[in-house]
Amino acid sequence: MSVSGIHGQLLEITVVGCNKLRNTEWISRQDPYVCLDYASSKHRTRTCYGGGKNPTFQDKFDITLIEGLLDINITVWNSNKLTFDDFIGNGEVPFQGVLCQGYVDSCWPLQDRKGRNAGEVRLVMHYPNAKKLTTTYGPSAPQYAATPLHPALYSAPPRLSSHPLVMANYPPPVPPPCPQPLYYHQPSPYHPAYQASPSYPQQPAYPPALPNVPQYYYPQDTYPPPPHPRHHMF
Repeated sequence: MSVSGIHGQLLEITVVGCNKLRNTEWISRQDPYVCLDYASSKHRTRTCYGGGKNPTFQDKFDITLIEGLLDINITVWNSNKLTFDDFIGNGEVPFQGVLCQGYVDSCWPLQDRKGRNAGEVRLVMHYPNAKKLTTTYGPSAPQYAATPLHPALYSAPPRLSSHPLVMANYPPPVPPPCPQPLYYHQPSPYHPAYQASPSYPQQPAYPPALPNVPQYYYPQDTYPPPPHPRHHMF
């Protein structure tokens, strides 16, 4: 995005203060001040003596804008009376937001010379001619047509014709013969019943009679009756 039609316009910047600045003093509190560099114009806030890490300024400046230059450099220093001033940190502040919206109140980060965090500075920027801007955009890329991940499985149904359909008098179709049901023998879950084995011919009585063997008669033994008890005479 590029902003045109700002050349010669005034941008109002108020340096409110700083927060959590890097401390460059070992014993006493540091005395910070802020410098604003935009093209060839330079602005400096008053020195906040004893401000330490959180100085307050509330200094206002009017910046004459230049076409195509859309940021300003912010540098924070610590004022010294006997030696050179100590560098605390610096940062770049863009103008795109305030030129489009007309008002921005925000904090911007600062870094030391090694790229480490050095605190932040709070700026309030006001641009009264924000409504007169013409914002131009670069050519955009052609619209990307998304390709479906999966092809359609079914095609769309044919469009119905507006003419009435003429039904021919055809005999109804003969239904196909019904297939004969198939029967399967399902085994029984139970064991088959016991089947008697085939009968065998009746065996003769045991032992069999011997042929042509004379039968002997064995008379029964007779025993005499037991004797009667005798009476003894005394």
